[in-house]
Amino acid sequence: MSLTSFVIRFAVPRPDIENYNRYLFIGPHPDDIEIGAGATAAKFVAAGKEVCFLICLDGRFGLENAPAGTSPDELARIRMREARRSAQVLGVKNVRFLGLSDGGLYDKKELFREIASVVGEFAPDVLFAPDPCVSSECHADHLNVGNAVRRIACFSPYAEIMRSYGAAPADVKALAYYMTAKPNRYVAIGGEYRNKQFSSIFHCHTSQFPAGSAAAKSLSLYLKLRAADMGLRSFKGQAEGFRVLGQTHMHCLPEAE
Repeated sequence: MSLTSFVIRFAVPRPDIENYNRYLFIGPHPDDIEIGAGATAAKFVAAGKEVCFLICLDGRFGLENAPAGTSPDELARIRMREARRSAQVLGVKNVRFLGLSDGGLYDKKELFREIASVVGEFAPDVLFAPDPCVSSECHADHLNVGNAVRRIACFSPYAEIMRSYGAAPADVKALAYYMTAKPNRYVAIGGEYRNKQFSSIFHCHTSQFPAGSAAAKSLSLYLKLRAADMGLRSFKGQAEGFRVLGQTHMHCLPEAE
């Protein structure tokens, strides 16, 4: 760690994402929010916070574990129903869908504008999105959504810029990346919230994770290992980890990396 980085770490601390009231969790596909931050979302709801889920793409091409003969259009409808049930398990009542096709088959400018519109309307304190800076991430949908959200997070306070995108400004105070390789903030989740996360995934998103399937077993093991790892790093028992940036960290401050 450089001297500059060390000083910035204390002079401009990362926002404590648990100290806000309004959270917008943005997922590329149905199930991504639950996998990356479902336990945290459940904890925030239980604490009386305002939580909204925005699912950008319809998941129509995730046919690998769907029943044989399922068409992309049918799967898109199934996955929307699953996403609503899953959010309900976590306690989230405000669930929104952009309805764009997955597989990168959409206009990235439209994706950006649609997300910006929801950010302006909901006016969250904190935005959650997948980390587009993970070197191993190759899924275009995750990269496109993550990159759109990082741009919006930076521009959100600027009324004229947001207005040019057809959106209202929003006083976004922090961006929290899930599915990140460089967590710097951790949320203790304990058994209660992890159990809700597991129920939301494995009892609801059954078109992707059928009971007893290899996909379900692998993901279950991974989530348990990740929660234990993040808990050890943060001395919180079980935890979810996020790479958090405040507005100061988002612009002309490479040491924030």
